Amino acid sequence: QVQLVESGGGLVQAGGSLRLSCAASGRTFSSYVMGWFRQVPGKEREFVAAIRWSGTSTYYGDPVKGRFTISRDNAKNTGYLQMNSLNADDTAVYYCAASPSWGSVATRTSGYEYWGQGTQVTVSS
Repeated sequence: QVQLVESGGGLVQAGGSLRLSCAASGRTFSSYVMGWFRQVPGKEREFVAAIRWSGTSTYYGDPVKGRFTISRDNAKNTGYLQMNSLNADDTAVYYCAASPSWGSVATRTSGYEYWGQGTQVTVSS
């Protein structure tokens, strides 16, 4: 089992930045791919970013490329999502998740075994 807890969400003005954190406990965090997804009411959960076990490879969803950066610190069992140039379309609940697999499966919700409870990000225009 892996327990994930997100933090760092909040209200920010358009053009601003936030950094989300995902603290992991339980089984070895470094053995898992870490991903971030987001969801707004009435829509499916959307892939945001994923990072491989070692941190050497990453994927990003098209809407966030060039603005968001995913990273991890395995020594601290923590992952991060740095979000810059935020706009109203980024408003959502953000979830971190852990997966045993890399590749295209890491961009799909079905590829993840463990999920956090989510943190709200609201961007005011």
